[in-house]
Amino acid sequence: MNIALIAHDTKKELMAAFCIAYKAILQSHSLIATGTTGSVIMEQTGLNINMCAPGLLGEQQIAARVAYNEIDLVIFLRDPVSPKSHEPDITLLLQHCDTNNIPFATNVATAEMLIKSLDRGDLAWRELINPSY
Repeated sequence: MNIALIAHDTKKELMAAFCIAYKAILQSHSLIATGTTGSVIMEQTGLNINMCAPGLLGEQQIAARVAYNEIDLVIFLRDPVSPKSHEPDITLLLQHCDTNNIPFATNVATAEMLIKSLDRGDLAWRELINPSY
């Protein structure tokens, strides 16, 4: 599966901790992340990450791949307390996920449920939609 990982600045360490906890599951999938988030994850976990640009541009690059149904799961740990100036771009990413039935987690609790579901094979139906996996 193709898994996108994005985290706001205040959530990057939490994303790295999440990836450490679920490294055994994540390492058997194709991971893509925004530049800074990907760097933090790679440094702390050794996971192989396909990197996009940092920040807003990277989020847009991932959103484009989601729009083309090339991503199977999105984990975007966002900071709900500090709204970002590019919040409408997050809405567009969510809209693309909804359009293509791509699971989308915005917090660790939901991300854990999705990763455990992925490990159990509950998301295997995505392979029918995205046969390039």
